[in-house]
Amino acid sequence: MAGTREIRTKIRSVENTRKITKAMEMVAASKMRKAQERMEAGRPYSTKVREMARHLMQANPEYEHPYMRETQDVASIGIVLVTTDRGLCGGLNTNILRLVLERLAECKESNIKVQTTALGSRGAGTLARIGANLVSQEVDLGDEPNLERLIGAVKVQLDDFIEGKLDAVYLASTRFVNTMRQEPTLTRLLPLPSDLEDHFQINAAQEDDQDVTPAQQDSYGWDYIYEPDAKAVIDDLLLRYVEALVYQAVAENMASEQSARMVAMKAASDNASDMIDELQLSYNKSRQAAITTEISEIVGGAAAV
Repeated sequence: MAGTREIRTKIRSVENTRKITKAMEMVAASKMRKAQERMEAGRPYSTKVREMARHLMQANPEYEHPYMRETQDVASIGIVLVTTDRGLCGGLNTNILRLVLERLAECKESNIKVQTTALGSRGAGTLARIGANLVSQEVDLGDEPNLERLIGAVKVQLDDFIEGKLDAVYLASTRFVNTMRQEPTLTRLLPLPSDLEDHFQINAAQEDDQDVTPAQQDSYGWDYIYEPDAKAVIDDLLLRYVEALVYQAVAENMASEQSARMVAMKAASDNASDMIDELQLSYNKSRQAAITTEISEIVGGAAAV
């Protein structure tokens, strides 16, 4: 059994660690509320612009944007990976990285070329370490998404898609469900899917039109009158579509990061408290054993005299 001095040192060390984890938990809780408000504020816009893009794919526009052209035989794809810049947030980064690595392995087996873009230092570091084709990155994103910085990194993938170097572009990010649950997702950003499965799904009770199901919406015939012309409207709409999805993906990831960090730091603080209790019990036992031994020696010495 360790001596009382060593146990006291361990107790002080764990107490110091608990102070740090408790402080980080409180900071993450404060940032989480702001991140959730920002994420929830952007959801209606991103949902509506995705809905409009979906209707556009079901219509017969006079002008076909390059983002609407779909290739049957996919030979090369791009993946935009959204991760955090810092760790200590549980399995958040591990889950999304595992999903992307599985996708990369599938593409390698199918002889599909993949080029990647990383938003966040954790993803950039992992992709560089495994030797992936990392064409652009943006790190140190801060606590609030900056659209210009994000689109600047993603534009490399968009330009390659327009030039025909890529057949599809995917967006890998973490979707915020609630404080205890965050889901890694991989959705197609380009070309526009005709059967969009909303990446940022909002509860049906929150939708404006609660009486119309997605299946009924799909049966509608969509046609539009474009002013001033189809090209100007569709170009601007699809630019907003890409910006909305990328911005919302990062906003969702930031909310997920703070939630995961708060939960992880709370678990660490609770574990530290349990460890302190166990160490305190060991300290008391060790101290009692030392006192008992000392008393026995004194009694034995007195009896010998």
